[in-house]
Amino acid sequence: MEKDRTKHPVSDPPSDSKAPNGPSAGEVEEYLRAHPDFLAERPELYRALAPPRRVHGDGLTDHMAAMLGAERERASALDAELRLALDAERAGLGLVSRVRLAVLALMRSDHVPETVAQEWPNLLGLESCTLCVEPPDNPAQLWMRPEQRPLARGMVESLLVRGRDVLVRDKPAEAAHLHGEAAALITRDALIRVVVGGQPQMLLALGARDANALPARHGTEPLVFLGRAVAAAIAR
Repeated sequence: MEKDRTKHPVSDPPSDSKAPNGPSAGEVEEYLRAHPDFLAERPELYRALAPPRRVHGDGLTDHMAAMLGAERERASALDAELRLALDAERAGLGLVSRVRLAVLALMRSDHVPETVAQEWPNLLGLESCTLCVEPPDNPAQLWMRPEQRPLARGMVESLLVRGRDVLVRDKPAEAAHLHGEAAALITRDALIRVVVGGQPQMLLALGARDANALPARHGTEPLVFLGRAVAAAIAR
């Protein structure tokens, strides 16, 4: 009589191919045959599959082509995302150079609102640049000039919510009020908080015809600096 031998878990594989916590190969095959559109409806799964060496025969799906197609789509999406990031980075770097020119113009100016309204649009490549001011608590503080645009009390906080220093917006709702005659040309604007001690609430309203002139991703730091430069020029 042959001596009983305990089966080794590695050297003696199980009689079926069922995994401890999953369906067997036969069950997977049965399911796929019953649901022929399963992979076609989930192309992302092809990235997790090993490609077949050869596919032939009438009526068989060319899974290799499907896998390659899924990879091409993924590569195309990554390429588009990379181009978008590079374009935004270039636009941000361009804005930094323009901001430097605008600040230099501000340093030699005796009339800040006039410089902002008349010189900055050309220097920054924008359609409209305006310093907007709320009414002061004390009318004696009022230094409104023709180049400035009046705001209703509390409007700065309603636009720059939660204490934000800058907000870049597409198709701004208040374009006519903030950008005046240039409003019809504005596709994107930037609102920048300007804080001057002892003065009413202020903000810079910059309006662009070309949205790339005010990049939303990498352009906020130069814009914050621009607002601080205006505040320093007013306070001097």
